[in-house]
Amino acid sequence: MPNGQQDIKVYFPNEIKGGVYANNMVVAHTKEEFVMDFIMLAPPEGAVTARIVVSPGHVKRIFNALAENISRYEASFGTIEVAEEPKGTMGYMN
Repeated sequence: MPNGQQDIKVYFPNEIKGGVYANNMVVAHTKEEFVMDFIMLAPPEGAVTARIVVSPGHVKRIFNALAENISRYEASFGTIEVAEEPKGTMGYMN
């Protein structure tokens, strides 16, 4: 590989290959990390389907990758309409 790059093989566990669905997300942060809770809302309740914790530097790369992919998508398929915010308030329960 050029410039001393190496091939990195990534293992993809069978139990997550199908992914999870989320129709909402809550983001929080500290100085050291961003926490993104992906939620499946089906009123009157919902469930967190995934929690992702990343460094500020990595969340910036995620942001840039999403922006680039949204631009490509819209160039191919047209403008994406912003989804309506869910009505009501959300709170976590144990």
